[in-house]
Amino acid sequence: MSYPWRRVSGVSTATTPDTVALRSWLPGFVALGAIWGSSFLFIKVGISELHPVHVTLGRAGAGALTLLVVLAVLRDRLPRDPMLWLHAAVLAAVGVALPFTLFGYGEQRVSSMLAGIWNATTPLLVLPLAVLVFRTERMTARRAAGLGLGFAGVLVVLGVWRGLGGAEFTGQLMCLAAAACYGVSIPYQRRFLAGRPESGLAISAAQLLMATAQLAIAAPLIAGAPPVPTRLSAEVVASVLALGALGTGLAFVINMRNIRLAGASTASMVTYVIPVFAVLIGVLALGEHLAWYQPVGAAIVLAGVAVSQGFLPGRRRRPAAPAAGGPGPAAGPPAQIPARLATPSARV
Repeated sequence: MSYPWRRVSGVSTATTPDTVALRSWLPGFVALGAIWGSSFLFIKVGISELHPVHVTLGRAGAGALTLLVVLAVLRDRLPRDPMLWLHAAVLAAVGVALPFTLFGYGEQRVSSMLAGIWNATTPLLVLPLAVLVFRTERMTARRAAGLGLGFAGVLVVLGVWRGLGGAEFTGQLMCLAAAACYGVSIPYQRRFLAGRPESGLAISAAQLLMATAQLAIAAPLIAGAPPVPTRLSAEVVASVLALGALGTGLAFVINMRNIRLAGASTASMVTYVIPVFAVLIGVLALGEHLAWYQPVGAAIVLAGVAVSQGFLPGRRRRPAAPAAGGPGPAAGPPAQIPARLATPSARV
């Protein structure tokens, strides 16, 4: 969660070496894309026997347990500030419980590949809220152009010329709403948790613990008591555990390592790899198919993300050096990195 603030365990994007041996970070980079890209497959398998909210409960619980183990190994500890736990409760609801469940509902109606494509729209949804509501970003002509291009891609993915309606359209809207939840949670983190002394690992563990508690209360009210695990197939149990332990736990640790080794900008490029893995896994494992305009729209969306995040070649202004004795990472605008990587809650 310290990713948007250019600070990961004392390493900043300003001080990270420009050149790092490719072999030191590329395996972790590819592994992260595969883990997050396969999450949509695991969701699809999980909802075949479980209510979407039960899948989310199992995922959050497994992820929280994984991060608690990592905290113990690293001799880190959970936050103690009550105000931080209050913010963690908000983020748990908006950035974990709601979007994870919405993706589950969405994948009851659309393919896992299409859900993966919709997840790639997150950076486009973060920027307007970050500019207009939380005021953690500034709108520029480049960013506005990227937003326009990205939303044109959204219309192509929807296939608006074919008419809108039906279960598939509803499912796509649910996936889009899930990405919109990240659009709220990411700038919220930047606004209220920037510069915290606690580690990103500890804050993420607190967020997942709060999400688990919230879902433990909400799940029985929404979907009834969860089934006994012994009554579920091995594939479903393994998928839910993989979602939590890998996609919401271990992936965060890998992401932190990638940032330390390659820097925030390079690590954030995994945003472009995730949809590729989601599509490949959907085709190979589930035999899913995409309409021609959906990958075309996805390419347009990713191009819009690249423009808005400044990843395309071109002249860039060098950031001004902070004044001596001035504030740290929170002094200037947050790093321009895709929201998909800003928090473990975005790891769908």
